[in-house]
Amino acid sequence: MPARVKYRKFQRGNRAGMAMTCNTVAFGEYGLQALERCWMDTKQIEAARVAISRNMKRRGKMWIRIFPQMSFTKKPLETRMGHGKGGVESWVAVIRPATVMFELDGVTEAVARESLRLAATKLPIKTKFISRHKMG
Repeated sequence: MPARVKYRKFQRGNRAGMAMTCNTVAFGEYGLQALERCWMDTKQIEAARVAISRNMKRRGKMWIRIFPQMSFTKKPLETRMGHGKGGVESWVAVIRPATVMFELDGVTEAVARESLRLAATKLPIKTKFISRHKMG
């Protein structure tokens, strides 16, 4: 959850197109890149972070390139139309194809590949392992 936002309730916005920013490995050597679009919940990001850090056994360094800064609202069940917009349910990060979500450095490629594979199983989208050297 962000510390402070200008508006508590967001409109749904536009998820079309490819990622214009955060689409290359900028900090580490290896990264996990999204191939689909979604709203990624805080719990999904945290589950992937825990999976990576446990497999790396606190060796190397990890960067999380996404942040849940959009609120997601939901009206209560069995509520009639009207009565305004629902309350804030959770916070989500907007993920577009080509977004690099996690980056790793200071570990071997085999450890990085396995760590990011475990993280990818926690996420609701298809992902791809990328490396700074193989990007060209």
